[in-house]
Amino acid sequence: MDRVATGAGDHCTACGSAICPGCGRVLDPPRFCRVCGRRMAVTVTPGGFRARCRDHGDLGST
Repeated sequence: MDRVATGAGDHCTACGSAICPGCGRVLDPPRFCRVCGRRMAVTVTPGGFRARCRDHGDLGST
C-alpha cells in the first residue's frame, strides 16, 4: 500500500491535514509534523533524511 501511517500523532505527515488517513508514499520523508501539522524543515541525504519541527524538534530520521 502506498500510504503513510500517521503514527502517534493526529496529522498526516504528507499533507498536514488532521482528517487525512495518510496520502503520502511510504518512502517519502515526512513534510509535516505528525503532532501539530506544521510544515517541517527536511534535509534529504543519500543515507536518509532529517526532519525538524519548529515546535517539537527532531521527529525522526533514517
